[in-house]
Amino acid sequence: MIKVKNLSKSYGDISILKNISLEIAPTEFVSLVGPSGAGKSTLIKLLIREEFPTSGNIFIENEDITLMPLSFLPNLRRKIGMIFQDFKLLPDRTVFENVSFALEVAGAEDSQIFTDVPKVLKIVGLYNKRDSFPLELSGGEQQRIATARALVHRPSILIADEPTGNLDPFNTWEIIRLLIRINELGTTVVLATHDKEIINALKRRVIFIKDGKVIRDDQEGRYML
Repeated sequence: MIKVKNLSKSYGDISILKNISLEIAPTEFVSLVGPSGAGKSTLIKLLIREEFPTSGNIFIENEDITLMPLSFLPNLRRKIGMIFQDFKLLPDRTVFENVSFALEVAGAEDSQIFTDVPKVLKIVGLYNKRDSFPLELSGGEQQRIATARALVHRPSILIADEPTGNLDPFNTWEIIRLLIRINELGTTVVLATHDKEIINALKRRVIFIKDGKVIRDDQEGRYML
């Protein structure tokens, strides 16, 4: 599903990632852990081709995205759903419209929009809030909108970059339970987080990154740095 081979990224003389290699299998739930500045966010940007590596290769479903033409990137990004810490919602659009916007920009037909958007809203438990605006909802509900938007393309991979960083403990666990459910439905989940309690409770695979290197890779990891 995801294969990273001898991956390095530098900005001038500053080396952020140093010869990283790892593999993530289909339907795995993997957490990326590391201190601030370790290179987690840079790795995520490389996985979605937002940035380009200094050296090395990244394979998504056996395709080397480091060699992928720019014209192929929209198709790649439909395979990879992204959830961010700050939600990135459109405040003047309803819940339904925020999710449907992702399909609209991809040129989806109205029939697909009115079929797929209700389905993902039901998955995240917000179908009854479909006509509400983001600012009328809690932080946890806003993050669930963002999750629905990431899922509406039916991606095979979901990457969540500190998705609970702005949430209280109750809403944090609502989002984590949602990610577990999405994973159980067959989607590969990559979660970047600083939250020790989440990592320890999940008891899933944990990849530890420090100083631009993978220092541990535990199948049932606990937060240890």
